[in-house]
Amino acid sequence: MESKAAKKKRKHIGLRFKFIVGIILFALLIGLVIVALGANIYSLSIQTRYTDMAYKIADTAISLAGEEDLSRYADAAEQFMKGAITQEELDKITEEARYKEIKAEINNLRKSMNANDVFLCVVDYDILTHYDAELDAKDEWLPLCYIMDCYYEEEYDFPFGGQSPILTDYIDILIESCESGKHPETFIVSDTENFGNITTAVQPVVQSGKTIAFCFVEIPMSTLRTDLNGFIRSLSVAAGIATLLLLSVAILIIVKSMIQPIVTISNEAETFTKNNRVISDKLDKIKTKDEIQNLSEKFLEMEIGINEYIDNLQIVTAEKERIGAELNVATKIQADMLPDVAKEFKGNKRFDIFATMNPAKEVGGDFYDAFMIDKDHIAMVMADVSGKGVPAALFMVIAKTLIKNRALLGGGPAEVLKYVNEQLCEGNEAELFVTVWLAILDLRTGKGVAANAGHEHPAIKRKGGAFELIIYRHSPAVATLEGIRFREHEFELHPGDKLFVYTDGVPEATNADNKLFGADRMVEALNKSGDRDVSVILPEVKAEIDNFVGDAPQFDDITMLGFEYYGDNTNES
Repeated sequence: MESKAAKKKRKHIGLRFKFIVGIILFALLIGLVIVALGANIYSLSIQTRYTDMAYKIADTAISLAGEEDLSRYADAAEQFMKGAITQEELDKITEEARYKEIKAEINNLRKSMNANDVFLCVVDYDILTHYDAELDAKDEWLPLCYIMDCYYEEEYDFPFGGQSPILTDYIDILIESCESGKHPETFIVSDTENFGNITTAVQPVVQSGKTIAFCFVEIPMSTLRTDLNGFIRSLSVAAGIATLLLLSVAILIIVKSMIQPIVTISNEAETFTKNNRVISDKLDKIKTKDEIQNLSEKFLEMEIGINEYIDNLQIVTAEKERIGAELNVATKIQADMLPDVAKEFKGNKRFDIFATMNPAKEVGGDFYDAFMIDKDHIAMVMADVSGKGVPAALFMVIAKTLIKNRALLGGGPAEVLKYVNEQLCEGNEAELFVTVWLAILDLRTGKGVAANAGHEHPAIKRKGGAFELIIYRHSPAVATLEGIRFREHEFELHPGDKLFVYTDGVPEATNADNKLFGADRMVEALNKSGDRDVSVILPEVKAEIDNFVGDAPQFDDITMLGFEYYGDNTNES
């Protein structure tokens, strides 16, 4: 049986072959583009030549008609279209010697210039600007009235006064020419069944600043296809020969100067991996004095670096395992510092409390706390240290310890935070700070005092009601500036009321579309489970966050604390 490696090698297509095939295909593509561009330019030059000729014929025909006679004929045609004169009166004009002389001269001009048709006409501007497709389909939309027609088959000439529709492609052209008194700047080229490619000149006749008539000239571009086909054949042969010669020279030069050195680098890479990282001198012999030589030198440096890296890998791996173990210890230490408030206060008859913390990294900067100051007063803390990782975690430990120790000595939340702020500002070279919500609640009355140092607004649910954000003016965050005075906010809980505090990781949780979870979704999630225990509400809010965020990474710590007040119970065991 043939091995997988042998099959892979047998199916391998060399760089040299790919390059030669690729450059041949590219050259063919370039050749086709050159031929196409050349043919287009040549075709445009022929169209320009014939169009110029058509306009010269039109100018000559207009001059042959004469300004005075043409004005009279155009006026008669307009009167006829309005019904002011009859066909018999137009027929009398066609019997005039001057009319016949002009038509004969224009017809001789047409024959001498090999034109299909030369005709003079007037256009009813009002009919022209109100195109009616339904009338056009019934041959009743007739904006054009012939003055004189010199067709290559005389029996099909339109008589003076003959009316006809026009191609819809000409409508905008005629309107613009009527208004400007100038012929269109674009080519009017058509591909007809009888005459092949023809160009049409539309020359307005202007007298006293007004367009009184038009001269149409149609010329077959008889040489276009023949000359163009011959030009394409000649250009293709010339481009093919030149491309073949240049390709041969280019392939020889590029294979020797580029492909072969690259193949050498590829072979050396394979040899390096198969022969236990043995380095040969072939890479050092590549002297192309360009990026390929630079590539070979860098590849040689890479081989040397790989050998050094592998030699040091065990040391690096051991160090990484040591750091990982220390981070695991730090994670456990931080987790142990946060109290299990549900367990600590289990069985308390005056309140129920529950808290969770999910760090974004191994260690985080969020923390919460809840502790009894005395038998009737409980302190609750929710805080968020700026930054992430180990520095934030260390700052968190200090802040948590200072807050608890100072609160146990007595005093209101503002007094506690003032002391903690002064302590944390000393030697704070890392310029870390902490947002804090600190509340002290009298369990006998339900009355409490809170200080909010730059933290999120808490949410309160009154018994039988819904969770709502309690919004009031904050104080600055702790450790931002010495000498800060912190405001206090009084609140009151009644039996059955619930309190919810959290860090900014909750409303600022972000999904893959870079949308925030937001305070509104948070309140909505709280109210879905509002009548249940706080130990149930918090996990369900976290589940709503996870469902919103999806597979997006967690960028911030998510910390929540829920508290439900039952009322005073002096008989608590």
